[in-house]
Amino acid sequence: MKRIDLIPITHSKKIGDTCEYYEPNVTEDCIFYADGEPIGFYLTKMPDKMCKLADLANAELKSDRVPKQNMIRQTSDGVDEKTGKFKYKNKVLQMSAIIGSIAPKAFQGRPYPSRNSLHSVQTAQTFIKAMLLLAKESEQLIKEILPKQYEKQVELFKQVPDKWKFGNLFTSSISNYNISAPFHRDTQNIVGAVNVIICKQKNAKGGDLHIPDYNATIGQVDNSILVYPAWRNLHGVTPIIPTYDGGYRNSLVFYPLKAFVGLK
Repeated sequence: MKRIDLIPITHSKKIGDTCEYYEPNVTEDCIFYADGEPIGFYLTKMPDKMCKLADLANAELKSDRVPKQNMIRQTSDGVDEKTGKFKYKNKVLQMSAIIGSIAPKAFQGRPYPSRNSLHSVQTAQTFIKAMLLLAKESEQLIKEILPKQYEKQVELFKQVPDKWKFGNLFTSSISNYNISAPFHRDTQNIVGAVNVIICKQKNAKGGDLHIPDYNATIGQVDNSILVYPAWRNLHGVTPIIPTYDGGYRNSLVFYPLKAFVGLK
């Protein structure tokens, strides 16, 4: 695999800024290094078993069997010269579903940890099982490619009770269908741990992870996997642009929340 040394640069991006479109400049299998140490990796295609699990999870998420938050986003096709208003080309369906553990949120009237209610929905069990198997297969990839990171994350998770784990190295998962995140840092994640982002994409461009600290835009193509410490840097997702009706980009994400360290 190619080695990519991440060199910090100066930029003006801030948390909350919209991530613009950037052409991917990371497009092949690689291991990311920072300060001489490997911190993550990217594969343009996962092993076949993982691809099949991702296909299943993606299909289940899109079905009526999985309750989720649905939104509609309109895509602009430029400004109408007569009216001065944007001409809307089509409507894009956005969906989001969280599984695994949810951290306490006192300001929302829930000062206690919980498992997402989706786990009690019978029709969602195939989706949850596929995602759990995908998380565990991702862990094996981390063990093979970044053995020191795997050992470090296992050690970090010794303080996370089994009932709050999703897999062995994560607490939670989110699926973001056609959602481009603005610039942010995952400050609620366990410092020293990594996230996993698996991409399902069809008839669309964009939806790539941009890390302005390194001017790196990782081309997250269909069935690709990105392992990266999301707490470490500011990052955002470039706009998702359908190239045909029904085009989409779905990210299947596994992450480790520090709120569960030391809980009973």
